[in-house]
Amino acid sequence: MQPIFITGIGTGIGKTLISAIVTEALAGHYWKPVQAGFADGTDSEWVGERISPLSGASNGQGVSAPGAGATVSSRIAPELYKLKLPASPHIAAREEGVVISLDKIAAGLSDIGAALPARCPLVIEGAGGLLVPLNEREFVLDLVKKLDANVILVSRNYLGSINHSLLTAEVCRSHGLKVAGWIFNDQYLHYEQEIVSWSGVPRIGSVPFQNSPDSEFVRTQAGLIGPALWKVLGINQ
Repeated sequence: MQPIFITGIGTGIGKTLISAIVTEALAGHYWKPVQAGFADGTDSEWVGERISPLSGASNGQGVSAPGAGATVSSRIAPELYKLKLPASPHIAAREEGVVISLDKIAAGLSDIGAALPARCPLVIEGAGGLLVPLNEREFVLDLVKKLDANVILVSRNYLGSINHSLLTAEVCRSHGLKVAGWIFNDQYLHYEQEIVSWSGVPRIGSVPFQNSPDSEFVRTQAGLIGPALWKVLGINQ
């Protein structure tokens, strides 16, 4: 089925938390193909610690590592690019003499898809926002197109987030991306609905601010947001 790509209006706006919640709500699998910076742990590790264990993991079910032929007994597919420097992916890759290839990521998606059960949702977390460069000429936006993904936009409440939200929605519209809707993160005031109205992108749900979100918080929010997610994505539960 069509992958679900989690992106947002910038860096540090809660994409990883929302990715965990969406993965849990859809009983899906998670993949972050490009990780830049991991001194404090990876986003994949963070998500893996907070979503429910894979049903049937003891029977050897899992996700094939892209291009490796190995099996991971979890709901987390391993990164294709795991870069040390916490910077823009194209800079982090350059520091290690690596060029991030969208073709390689697309091939990785095919490997993962072949290992997943039929109709199992795959949630892909991007790096930063849509115009974050992955190499010298291609951006996260180009990766979304390459993967033919259904997009969920994450917005967080801070001074300037209206502008950043509307700019992100405009980029999606001008490039013809398939956008399922907004998930708002943090405590929004009256302008949550205004962002929906001005952007023309529907609201899927809102996740309240939580200082240290744990697995219980993820499960609770997944239960609340799940019905709207299944509906907007056109998935039969």
